[in-house]
Amino acid sequence: MCVDPDTATPPDPVAEAAQVRALWEPLGLPGIVDVHTHFMPPRVMDKVWDYFDAAGPKIGRPWPITYREAEDARVERLRSYGVLAFSSMLYPHKPEMAAWLNSWSADFAARHPDCLHTATFFPESSASGYVREAIDAGARVFKSHIQVGEYDPRDPLLDPVWGALSEAGIPTVIHCGSGPVAGTFTGPEPVAGVLERFPDLPLIVAHMGMGEYSEFMDLAQRYDGVFLDTTMAFTDFVEETMPFPQSERDRLADLGHKVLLGTDFPNIPYPYAHQLEALAGLGMGEDWLRAVWHGNAARLFGL
Repeated sequence: MCVDPDTATPPDPVAEAAQVRALWEPLGLPGIVDVHTHFMPPRVMDKVWDYFDAAGPKIGRPWPITYREAEDARVERLRSYGVLAFSSMLYPHKPEMAAWLNSWSADFAARHPDCLHTATFFPESSASGYVREAIDAGARVFKSHIQVGEYDPRDPLLDPVWGALSEAGIPTVIHCGSGPVAGTFTGPEPVAGVLERFPDLPLIVAHMGMGEYSEFMDLAQRYDGVFLDTTMAFTDFVEETMPFPQSERDRLADLGHKVLLGTDFPNIPYPYAHQLEALAGLGMGEDWLRAVWHGNAARLFGL
C-alpha cells in the first residue's frame, strides 16, 4: 500500500512552537534535548521519504511524513520549539557508505553548533579507521540501525568499533528492537552479546526497544551505560500496534534517570508536540519529565 505524501501537513510553526513550549516551560527548564532527530544528505533523505511513502517492508504500514520541509526550515522548527541540542541520525544500508555520511554530518554539525555531531558505521574492514577519524573530529554520538542495515552487531568487524566507542565513552543510538518490523538481527540477544564483551559500552536503545520493551529495560538496569530513548513510544500511532506494557510502568518510573527524549523528527506521522504530550500523559511526575526532557541528556553529553 502506498500513502499520499500530502496527507501529513506540517503544523503551523508558530502555533506548534507555542504548544511545545507550553509543555516544558512550566517545568522551569532552559529547553529540551532531542537525541533522535534525522538530518541526512538531501538525496538520501529523499530516498528515505520515498520508502516511507511506499510503506516498504521495513515500515509495514502507511506512514506519512509530517515534516516534509527543506532542511533549514526543519532546523528552525526545532529551535523554535526550544530544542537546545539535537542529532543528525543517519545510517548506511550497505558497505562503503558510512564514511561519506560521516563527512556530510561533520559539515552539518559545523554549520549548526546546536547539533550533536553524529556519525555512523557499518560492519566492514574500513569501519575501525573511519570511526576513529570521526571520534578524532569530535563526534559526540553514533547511530547504528540493525534493522535497516541487516547486520549482526556481534560481527567481528565491529569489535574495534565497539572497543573504540567504549574507550572514548561516546554513546551509540542503536535501533535494535523488533519494531516496527522485526529483522534477522533485531531483538535483545544480539545487543546483550555485545554488552557481555564490552560492558562499559554506552548505548542508547532507540524507541525504548519497541517490540521488546521489558527485555531492553532489563539491559538498562544491568549495565550502567545503557539508556533508552522515547522515540515514538507511548504515542497513539505506536500504542495501536506495540503498546508499552502497563505492568512495566513502575519500572519506567524507576528508570527515569536512564530515559532520554527522542522523537524521530521529521519522519513522524503526527505533530512533534504529540510525543511530549504522550510523555506528559504518563503521569510520571514533573521530576521525571525534567530528567527525560533535559537533565539526563545534558548530563550524558555535557551540555
